[in-house]
Amino acid sequence: MHKLVLYSVMAMVGLGGSVQALAKTADHDVKVTTNEAERRVDITIDGQPFTSYVWPTTLKKPVLFPLIAPDGVTVTRGYPLAPRPGERVDHPHHAGLWFNYGNVNGFDFWNNSDAIKPENRDKMGSIYQEKIVSTKSGRNQGELTVDSVWVTGKGEKIINETTRYTFSQHGDVRAIDLDITLHALDKVVFNDDKEGVLGIRVAHFLESATEKGGIFSDASGRPTKVDAGNTAGATGVYLTSEGKKGDAVWSTRGRWCELTGTNADGKTETIAILDNPKNPGYPTYWHARGYGLFAANPLGRKIFDPKQTAFDYTIDKGQSATFHYRVLLLSHAVSAEEMNKAADRFAAE
Repeated sequence: MHKLVLYSVMAMVGLGGSVQALAKTADHDVKVTTNEAERRVDITIDGQPFTSYVWPTTLKKPVLFPLIAPDGVTVTRGYPLAPRPGERVDHPHHAGLWFNYGNVNGFDFWNNSDAIKPENRDKMGSIYQEKIVSTKSGRNQGELTVDSVWVTGKGEKIINETTRYTFSQHGDVRAIDLDITLHALDKVVFNDDKEGVLGIRVAHFLESATEKGGIFSDASGRPTKVDAGNTAGATGVYLTSEGKKGDAVWSTRGRWCELTGTNADGKTETIAILDNPKNPGYPTYWHARGYGLFAANPLGRKIFDPKQTAFDYTIDKGQSATFHYRVLLLSHAVSAEEMNKAADRFAAE
């Protein structure tokens, strides 16, 4: 990887703390614009779209959608918010980038969507946007802080969530930092489950060419059929900090995971998720599927490794827990050595 790329990665993981690294990259104007009437906050870099924080009435949680790499390539699936020809249309709850979980006090927040039958909706959970706390635009970095509430299918508010998103670009690397604080309004138990917590549904070209489809069941046994589909143009390959690659990544642990593929125009894109040592369950398990789900789940354990005891992470009433993640978007392939350096910087902050 040439020096400019290395400096870009160093600058990104420093997020303004490394003047020497920043000197090697051009400044970028990051703008955060709120439009509550349209239920969205738009983030642009030098006037070009990066992502939007949206809470449409058709979804059961707020999401970031879409995610756009530095060269303008969209790396998230369009369905269900903006379907594109040739995409898979399974898992309507997979939209953009989101944070939630499949079994909190027995309620399923992960799988909830308008596709749930009326007789099953009281078993689900929803996350409602409540307040835009603050926004900040600036050179190389912008911020958005929001409040939301987790509500069970019985109408009980069980968690107040405050999330601070930091959006940045240095050189040819874009990043989203998520600092997510969950405050328990009652005792909450994140029962050991595979459906969690930080998820991204990726574009077709980042799916795996070896994906065969199948029946995938959630914690309640509800099946979702994923067709083998058209794998033409699917080039995505996962790689973790522990050297696991491709289909072997699912249910393994690591402090980072990257997904790299090349689109029909010959542009190579990488999405990387970095875990943080301060997070519960570190290093996370990877709930990474070839059909396009890229997720970090630190709260499942026995579900991924039957030899382990169940995690059942608990936050007592009145207590809080905070999760820290960094998502990188790069318009090129990234070596394991560079990703390890990025993870080291993130861990040291």
